[in-house]
Amino acid sequence: MKPALEVRDLNVWFEMDDGPVVHAVRDLTFSLEAGERFGLAGESGCGKTTTINALMGLLPANAVVAGSIIFDGQDILRVGEASIAPHRWVDLSIVFQGAMNSFNPVLTVGSQIEEAILAHRPSTEASRRERTTDLLELVGIPISRRNAYPHELSGGMRQRAALAMALACEPGILLADEPTTALDAMVQAQILELLVRLANDMALAVILVTHDLGAMARVCTRAAVMYAGEIIECGPLDDLFHQPRHPYTRLLFEATPDIEGRGPLAWIPGSPPRLDVALAGCPFRPRCPSAFGPCPTHHPELISVGDQHRAACHLNGFPGAAT
Repeated sequence: MKPALEVRDLNVWFEMDDGPVVHAVRDLTFSLEAGERFGLAGESGCGKTTTINALMGLLPANAVVAGSIIFDGQDILRVGEASIAPHRWVDLSIVFQGAMNSFNPVLTVGSQIEEAILAHRPSTEASRRERTTDLLELVGIPISRRNAYPHELSGGMRQRAALAMALACEPGILLADEPTTALDAMVQAQILELLVRLANDMALAVILVTHDLGAMARVCTRAAVMYAGEIIECGPLDDLFHQPRHPYTRLLFEATPDIEGRGPLAWIPGSPPRLDVALAGCPFRPRCPSAFGPCPTHHPELISVGDQHRAACHLNGFPGAAT
């Protein structure tokens, strides 16, 4: 069976007027199966949001995108980001980070959902209103709130409305960029539960972008960890949690609060590298507690370390390295 989406050798760089090129995404390759829930994890600045904005064709004018985005057997990036436009919201849609930023503050939530339908599908006013009613019910918003303005809704309700708008044209793939940002823990859990239920009920494939590994564990079955614009480990979620094969992945999980309190939280010293300079060797080396001989000079390749599990670390494949 063909994947719902394939990304091959995706590169994104930004050409700056007053400085060097910023290479934000480097040689990204991954696939998304129909109905699968896939996570992209990593610290801020690792290229996660740039990746999904590239998939949607929503990058700024100074961005250059190279590689292939295969949807339904066709490369929808073949003539640049403009070729993605016919697929936007119809086949692929997005929930942006911070629902307040998704809405026009002077228009009602219901009218903006209707507008999304009008922009992408021929329809009558009556059918749009009916579809909007169905969507609001689907995400758990009372119909009485369809004429509310965004600021009149709570953060959780706004996020539900953003989900409704993203599903307006029945896409097969939903990209969710930190959909629980700035929500309290109980509301976060409700939104993630809703996302899973919608994915199951609608056979919806989901890419969840997050730095919250607990959220990823609630939603996803497979994930990729990004660092410095690259995928440094990917595979089934159980493998990443229980058998991480890259020091960065291991440290990310050790730095995640555990409700059972199994030990002190770890921390990762330093910061991700600047992306406007050439990277020599392993990009994680300056922060890595396990760096050794080849790390400063040899860039690690993403290699198989198990069934459907890959990692880019010299500890997994360099002569003399311990695993």
